[in-house]
Amino acid sequence: MRMGGFSRRTGVSQRLLRYYEEQGLLAPARRPSGYREYTEDDVVTVRGIRVLLAAGLNTATIAELLPCMIDDDGALAPGCSGMLPDLTKERDRIDEAVAGLLAARARLDEIINATVPGALDDPDACYASAAPGAA
Repeated sequence: MRMGGFSRRTGVSQRLLRYYEEQGLLAPARRPSGYREYTEDDVVTVRGIRVLLAAGLNTATIAELLPCMIDDDGALAPGCSGMLPDLTKERDRIDEAVAGLLAARARLDEIINATVPGALDDPDACYASAAPGAA
């Protein structure tokens, strides 16, 4: 199938499909006219790309892992145990990012909770005290 139909079939924009190709994630056949020709295997590949992107992996990591993944009727699984260290490393990276976001939220909660009662009665007062030359 050609790109327009493939885009509709996968729900992925044509621009994003070209990006996947540029990143080495997708390699459609080319007709003599230069048009891309996609197959059912490409549908499975795009589904795998989308799953791995949703799992927080970047395209460079996906390019390394995707050839070793098995698509079992929509469920993606590693094709060999040798992939587990890479997947674990990615999970640890995501855990660190989540911990950082939770710490930032906790600091923001502290600031919100430290607000003096009644201090928000005059919102213009906050801006007046922060203005240059304010006494």
